[in-house]
Amino acid sequence: MKKILLAAALIGTAATSAFAAPEKYTLDSSHSQILFNYNHLGFSTTYGMFSGFEGEIMFDQEDPANSSVTVSMPANSMLTGWEARFNHFMSDDFFGATDEEMVTFTSTGIEVTGDDTALITGDLTLNGVTKSVVLDAKLNQTGEHPMAKKPWAGFDATTTLVRSEYELGQFAPYVSDEVEVHISVEAMKAE
Repeated sequence: MKKILLAAALIGTAATSAFAAPEKYTLDSSHSQILFNYNHLGFSTTYGMFSGFEGEIMFDQEDPANSSVTVSMPANSMLTGWEARFNHFMSDDFFGATDEEMVTFTSTGIEVTGDDTALITGDLTLNGVTKSVVLDAKLNQTGEHPMAKKPWAGFDATTTLVRSEYELGQFAPYVSDEVEVHISVEAMKAE
């Protein structure tokens, strides 16, 4: 009888994990950043950042390829460290951004490449142009957040954008057309 109960319990556990679904995680806006940099005339590397943005990850720890991510932020939430540069970026030379203009990313597929790595393909809308991009992503850690006492996950990712593809090519090639992007996010399991 004990063997039958044990077998039933194992079958039940296997069936439960086989039907596990992605769980919703929301980005921790205070610990999520997108850093970008580009070469300025060969003299320096210039940096900027987006922070405080919103997004959600449907995270399937058992089958990461079944996960998805969506992120959005106002274009004018860009941080450049210098007001004149920010004003130039928001001008018609570049974004011509209104308060309503959003930068968005929506994943369209995930290819698992290792125990904690994946290529996340998605649609990036920037400056009103949507292009497919691939993020080279790494799962940093999952577990209970020591202060929030709830499940938490952290990810890093990188990609390279060609700004002229988004109608942001002013001064290229003198100012690099390629922009390196580094992403680091934390996300908490939704209630």
